[in-house]
Amino acid sequence: MSWTKQIPKAALTYLEQNRLDEVECLIPDLPGIARGKAVPAAKWEKQTHFHLPNSIFFQTITGDWGEAAAPDGFLEPDMILRPDLATTTAAPWASDGTLQVIHDAFDQKGDPIAASPRNVLKRVCALYADEGWTPVVAPEMEFYLVARNVDPAKEIVPMVGRTGRPAAGRQAYSMTAVDDYGPVIDDIYEFAEIQGFEIDGITQEGGAGQLEINLLHGDPVALADQVFYFKRLLREAALRHNCFATFMAKPIEGEPGSAMHVHHSVLDAKGRNIFTGPQGGETDAFFHFIGGLQEHMPSVIAMIAPYVNSFRRYVRDHAAPINLEWGRDNRTTGIRVPLSDPAARRVENRLAGMDCNPYLCIAASLACGYLGMKNEIRPDKRWRGDAYESEDEIPQGLYAALELFDAAKEMHSVLGPEFARVYSIVKRAEYNEFLQVISPWEREHLLLNV
Repeated sequence: MSWTKQIPKAALTYLEQNRLDEVECLIPDLPGIARGKAVPAAKWEKQTHFHLPNSIFFQTITGDWGEAAAPDGFLEPDMILRPDLATTTAAPWASDGTLQVIHDAFDQKGDPIAASPRNVLKRVCALYADEGWTPVVAPEMEFYLVARNVDPAKEIVPMVGRTGRPAAGRQAYSMTAVDDYGPVIDDIYEFAEIQGFEIDGITQEGGAGQLEINLLHGDPVALADQVFYFKRLLREAALRHNCFATFMAKPIEGEPGSAMHVHHSVLDAKGRNIFTGPQGGETDAFFHFIGGLQEHMPSVIAMIAPYVNSFRRYVRDHAAPINLEWGRDNRTTGIRVPLSDPAARRVENRLAGMDCNPYLCIAASLACGYLGMKNEIRPDKRWRGDAYESEDEIPQGLYAALELFDAAKEMHSVLGPEFARVYSIVKRAEYNEFLQVISPWEREHLLLNV
């Protein structure tokens, strides 16, 4: 079992306490769904890779397909999927001993599959490395615990807590509200500990049944892996208590949306934060990173707000920024500079929704900052006061966002032209699927009135 020498300590501890029955070989697709195979432990011992067709990256969120195959047709050639043993973690909700391992995707020549979200993020990080930079990120995950919903025609409602009452909204930071879902949170902590994940904190957000989990800062790929794993962890913990964990950007009408805020800093070869100068002041790189976010963020909104529902979160005065202003300790701005010591100086992107694919969201945000630093883009003047009074600066809807994405050739060169081609085709296919659905609003207001 030489592979056990390459896995994290938490996974090794789990193996010491559980007989290994199965290994889940996973790869995140474009929406962030875990695809892959479950492999018996005896076979895993002998396996160095496995195969899946490249068409998994052409699937929409509904399971249909975008016509993104190569010019020779929809042949679905096999990819070679190789395990990243550093991602090995337990599946503590499984009845038998089970490990999960994220795999990277390569073609049959050994080249990375361009449409793989994990490969896209690795590509962006490699561009930073070429400059002698190391990006550091810290995601914040907002989500709702809601009552089980098995009928899509019915509205989503908050879960019922241990008090027997539905979770209350507008109780931000309430410890009583957090205690109301205590059994779910206990399982979240237990699963996270078994999997070796460190939670920086859990707080009640403003929505009914809405929570936020903060993760410790670190390597972008490792943090995206954690968010990918956490979504599964949270769903499993919720199911144990007869509720759902949902990461929709706007699941409940009249309640705030769920964001995935991303904090960024960049280190030099000696591990020093390049946003801070020798005397503790803000550097050109700091301002250029902000300038890059302001300049290029509209072109990647389709990656950080990837569904029609995503844009329901962008409502003026409803706890989600609709601007590209930057400010200091100002949560109404799309780009926030939090309070910190000079060594921890960072920039927070507050635009992304929790429905994003974490690899693509972090890649897009870092790509904007990268272009800002490379092209020495100066930001607008710092915004003072309520930024909801500023102009709307993001596209209004997925179709408009995709138009900007398709035109952003400089951004494509950072993310990868082939990824950009595939992503646009798949997202447009999803949008066209959505247009075939008639909503309750249309039936109510148009059926007899037009």
